[in-house]
Amino acid sequence: MHLDLRTVSIQPLRQTFDAVAARIGSDRPASRYQEATLDVQSTANFHYRPLWDQEHEIYDASRTGVVMKDWDAFKDPRQFYYGTYTLARARMQETAEGDFDFVEERGLADSYPEAAKQRALSVLLPLRHAEWGANMNNASMCAYGYGASITQPCMFNAMDHLGMAQYLTRAGLLLGDVAGLDTAKQAWLTAEAWQGLRHYIEDTFVLEDWFEVFVAQNLVLNGLLYPLVYQHIDRALSAQAGPVLSMLTRFQHEWYAETSKWINATLKIAVAESPENQQRIANWTRIWRDRAMGALAPVAALALDSSAAADVMTELLEEFNARAVKFGLSL
Repeated sequence: MHLDLRTVSIQPLRQTFDAVAARIGSDRPASRYQEATLDVQSTANFHYRPLWDQEHEIYDASRTGVVMKDWDAFKDPRQFYYGTYTLARARMQETAEGDFDFVEERGLADSYPEAAKQRALSVLLPLRHAEWGANMNNASMCAYGYGASITQPCMFNAMDHLGMAQYLTRAGLLLGDVAGLDTAKQAWLTAEAWQGLRHYIEDTFVLEDWFEVFVAQNLVLNGLLYPLVYQHIDRALSAQAGPVLSMLTRFQHEWYAETSKWINATLKIAVAESPENQQRIANWTRIWRDRAMGALAPVAALALDSSAAADVMTELLEEFNARAVKFGLSL
C-alpha cells in the first residue's frame, strides 16, 4: 500500500478575539498575554451599586484621581499572565529551594557567626509583617483598581509578597528558632525602631485612592526598603560573616530587580497621560518618600553603624530620585 503524506496549511478564519483585533489589527495574531489582558475589564450591565459604597459602581474608574483615556494602555514588560507568571516563579522558587537545601545540608546556618546572626534576625524577621502588609495592599489594588492591565500584575505582586514572608520565616527558622518569630512579632508591635514602618503600612491600609496605594507601597516603600535590606545591609553582613544570608534572600533580590521594570513602565505611562496625572503622582511620591525615609532610618541603624546608616540613607534617596526622573517625575 502506498501512503502519500502531505502538509496542508489551514488558514484560520480570524486571528484573535474581536476586542483584541480592534486594538492590534485583524490580520495580526495576538500573544497570549494580549488575549488574557486586553479588554477583560467589565464595563457595563452591573446589577447594583455596592451597599458599602453607593457613590461608585462595583467596577469604577473614578475610585482614583488618576485619569486615563484607556486603562488598557498599561503594559507589563514581563508579559505576565497566569501561565507565564507561574512558570517564572516556579523557576525562581526552584533556585531558592536549592539555596535553602544547600545551607541546611552543609550546616552553614549553624556556623554563621552569632553576632551577625542576631543582627540579621533583628532585621529580617520583623519584615515578615511588612510583607504581609504589602500583600494586603496589592490585593486591595486588585480589588478596587480598574483594568486588567494593572490589576492582574497587582494580584501577582500580592502573592509574591506572601511568598517572601514565608521565605523570611524559613530563613529565621534556619538561623534561629521558633522563639525568634515571637520575639520579632513583639519587636514589630512595640520596639521603637519598627514603629515608623508599622505606622506607614497601617496608614496605607486606609487610603481610599488605590493608585495612591500603588505609589506608596510598590514605588516608594519597596523602592527604598528592598535596596536597603537586600543590597546594603546584605552587603555589610556578607563582608562580616560570609554569603549565607545572600543565599537565603536571593529570591527577594532578584524579585525586586524584575518587578521594578513593571513599576517603572506603569508609572511612565500614567505620568505621560496628562500634566494632572504627573502633578498628582509627584505629590503622592514626595509625601510618601519623606515618610518612608523617616521610617526606614531606624531599621538601617539596627544593622549598620550610625555613620554608615546615614550614608546609606542618603544614597538610597539619591538613587530613588534619579529613578523617578526616568519615568517623568521631578522630586
